[in-house]
Amino acid sequence: MGNTQGKSAALIQRKNNAVPRGIANSTGVFVEKASGVVITDVEGREFLDFYAGVGVLNVGHCPEPVVNAIKQQADKLLHSFFAIAMYEPYVELAEKLNSLMPGSGTRKTMFANSGAEAVENAVKIARHATKRTGIIAFEAAFHGRTFMTMSLTSKVKPYKYGFGPLAPEIYKVPSAYCYRCHYCSTYPECGMHCLENFERFFTAEIDAEHIAAMIIEPVQGEGGFIVPPPEFLPGLKAICENKGILFVADEVQTGFGRTGKMFAVENWGVEPDIMTTAKSIAAGVPLSAVTGKAGYMDAPDAGNIGGTYGGSPLACVAGLETIKYIEDHKLCNRAEAIGHTIMARLKTLQERCSVIGDVRGLGAMIGIELVKDRKTKEPAKELTAKVVKYCLEQGVMLISAGIFSNVIRLLIPLVVTDEQLDRGLTVLEQSILRAATEA
Repeated sequence: MGNTQGKSAALIQRKNNAVPRGIANSTGVFVEKASGVVITDVEGREFLDFYAGVGVLNVGHCPEPVVNAIKQQADKLLHSFFAIAMYEPYVELAEKLNSLMPGSGTRKTMFANSGAEAVENAVKIARHATKRTGIIAFEAAFHGRTFMTMSLTSKVKPYKYGFGPLAPEIYKVPSAYCYRCHYCSTYPECGMHCLENFERFFTAEIDAEHIAAMIIEPVQGEGGFIVPPPEFLPGLKAICENKGILFVADEVQTGFGRTGKMFAVENWGVEPDIMTTAKSIAAGVPLSAVTGKAGYMDAPDAGNIGGTYGGSPLACVAGLETIKYIEDHKLCNRAEAIGHTIMARLKTLQERCSVIGDVRGLGAMIGIELVKDRKTKEPAKELTAKVVKYCLEQGVMLISAGIFSNVIRLLIPLVVTDEQLDRGLTVLEQSILRAATEA
């Protein structure tokens, strides 16, 4: 199924002639249409989508209520630029996100187009609100590809290599990657060195009074679906409160039901000061948001934040219907059920397959870290690529992740049926076993 032919081959040639090589493609698939969890390509081949547009399609492809809302809005208004001529869907979606943000108090929301734009604006708002400049980010983080966000991002290749110099006043600290602990310790006996490190950090690297914000993905996505231990996020929040630093939760990939809660920080009971969202906010229509405590969000003056297309009418109605779909269909509960099924099967497979070093996840956000040797934990990058290839050949489309490119990440749309889930997981299991046998 991985071979390209006919229409696909012709389109690939056109793509290579018209599009710069920096815009990569890993499958050779050209999509004709998609519905729910099924992608149909221009050759008529069907694939189970187990990557959800990289976390964009928690509600699946083309959910009918969202599509209908877009069609109705398209007949009325496509664009006006909210900063000049306003429209109700922008306000209504802002009100909805304000009500959903974890914690209490008055919240406010602004809209942009992408996760990277949301993060950029969160940094601007935090700096303006605190009158400080420094930003703390974490190893294994991914926050985007723009100037500021690639500086916050941890993985050098392909995201940062050759694009320097990077943005100043970014300070990196180790994340709570327990499987590959920076301090060579073992949880829970470690005493949480990743939190203790901050006392040294604020003495050796930068005084806390210069730090505007700390930004973290509650579950690190591109870094390898790294789920921190229970103490980590609350500990970070306590440090922020003690030092007058704003806690920014990057929920771009973890938000909107993916981890079993509407937002991942709810799993730890942490209340962010500012939260960024995108991806599954609008079922594939470009939209992102920055939601935060009103006092911080109101710090920039009129015109300091915003953009031409941010919060377009089409995107806002899509967002409203997407959130309604998540709530009406109880997709947070479905994420937990999907996660339990996947984890049970993968843990069983791990017992008989030594290349599986670690299986971790939260809700329906699951990572499988593949290694050449469980003792040395040497990353199995090539084997991981083989697994992805073998799955594609059998009609299951998924992707890898991890700072060493050795993690299979499962981002299955939350509307997947039990039959589709079983079929896709069977293909995945067979592909891992095949690749392991060949290794």
